[in-house]
Amino acid sequence: MIDWPLLSTVVWLPIIGGALVLISGDKSPNVSRWLALLVSVLTFAVSIPLYTQFDSSTAAMQFVEKAAWVPQFGVNYYLGVDGISMPLIILTTFITILVVIAGWEVIQFKPSQYMAAFLMMEGVMVGVFAALDAVLFYVFWEAMLIPMFIVIGIWGGPRRVYATIKFFLYTFLGSVFMLIALIYMYFQSGSMDVLAFHDLKLNHTEQILIFLAFLLAFAVKVPMWPVHTWLPDAHVEAPTGGSVILAAIMLKIGGYGFLRFSMPIAPDASHTLDWLVIGMSLVAVVYIGFVALVQSDMKKLVAYSSIAHMGFVTLGFFIVFMIMANPAATSGAELGVQGGMVQMVSHGFISAAMFLSIGVLYDRLHSREISSYGGVVNTMPWFAAFMVFFSMANAGLPGTSGFVGEFMVILAAFRADFWYAFLAATTLIIGAAYTLWMVKRVIFGEIASDAVAQLKDINAREAFVLTVLALAVLILGLWPAPLIDVMDVSIHNLVQHIGVSKL
Repeated sequence: MIDWPLLSTVVWLPIIGGALVLISGDKSPNVSRWLALLVSVLTFAVSIPLYTQFDSSTAAMQFVEKAAWVPQFGVNYYLGVDGISMPLIILTTFITILVVIAGWEVIQFKPSQYMAAFLMMEGVMVGVFAALDAVLFYVFWEAMLIPMFIVIGIWGGPRRVYATIKFFLYTFLGSVFMLIALIYMYFQSGSMDVLAFHDLKLNHTEQILIFLAFLLAFAVKVPMWPVHTWLPDAHVEAPTGGSVILAAIMLKIGGYGFLRFSMPIAPDASHTLDWLVIGMSLVAVVYIGFVALVQSDMKKLVAYSSIAHMGFVTLGFFIVFMIMANPAATSGAELGVQGGMVQMVSHGFISAAMFLSIGVLYDRLHSREISSYGGVVNTMPWFAAFMVFFSMANAGLPGTSGFVGEFMVILAAFRADFWYAFLAATTLIIGAAYTLWMVKRVIFGEIASDAVAQLKDINAREAFVLTVLALAVLILGLWPAPLIDVMDVSIHNLVQHIGVSKL
């Protein structure tokens, strides 16, 4: 095992690196760009041992660091990862590199601040996934809003102020309730240790209230229907890098919260209210799919598709209780949670790729309207190949990562109830409909305008980013075993934990 503080390094290296990039200023923008790239690559390199040195035979927390922070309140600087959080940390460090490269030429206005914001956000998001102390988790959770707020507010589109305020208010409102729940549990247990909360005895009313408080915080983050309306606005106004981080990482924090907090802390309440979350997930999967179908803005379409895909994640997580209640079907419970996790990682790659592809078009024509394009394949054949591939992955084509997670969740849903599986499976048809409809109008057909006829194909920088993502989507689609093996024991442990009543 590694004896130096690996997790702290992965948290603080990008934050300190971001501060250095900020100090380097905009006098020589290339210096700040190269520095940002160096920091993001270093962070990714430092995060790799989390995977290579990871012991996948145990569900215990690994790479644990613990130091007293506010001892009089029992608050510690306490970090650790298991099979659920570790893949998400590596996803974060991997995507950040691509965001830095993607904003290289595009961001001409204050590039040092732009890069610094993303690096700091990376550190804070890793902190969210690794924090095992409730106060530390909350600090990172709130700190994450600030760089995102700045990125959308400075480099965003014309309605950016409206989008940032809406994004901030929604997420902030949810987190207030979470804070109240955390403080209540502190008074019950006497510590802020998240793992101690897992074993805390709570009666049914307490569990219900705590569960609802967490649900408000995490549902806004995922976002689940009906608190999803901030996401399309934030995506449309955000610059490409902002959209990528928002879709690829930030939404996953909500899903992660359910696995780390809601389900283990309040298993009985999760069981009692599973119908609520499953209902919200199925509405997201079916209804939001139809909403995506009528969008005229490409970013909006992909934003709505993200909500539908994340509906799969929450469905996979909460279907567990239905399966466990059915004594004949014991084996499918873990499958649902695994499917949800695979879907989270896969959606991280696919949504990042979709937004980067739209970003490539936007950088050239400065329009996101589907109607402005048509016949792009004639002038940008390489780009069109990537775009069609990612769209297929978005629709869940077998062989791509989009299929694996969705298929696992649908299989698990069958164990619970045929109609759940049926409604969940409709997304494959609706998803294919809106994605292919967009591809048909943007990529194929005759050249629609003179502007499209003038388009240049992707340069080496764009090609690099899209190739890396295409490989990630393919590898995870054809060989998901490395990811599933890592989280297998942790998920098994979680399912066992939530199967035991606290009452």
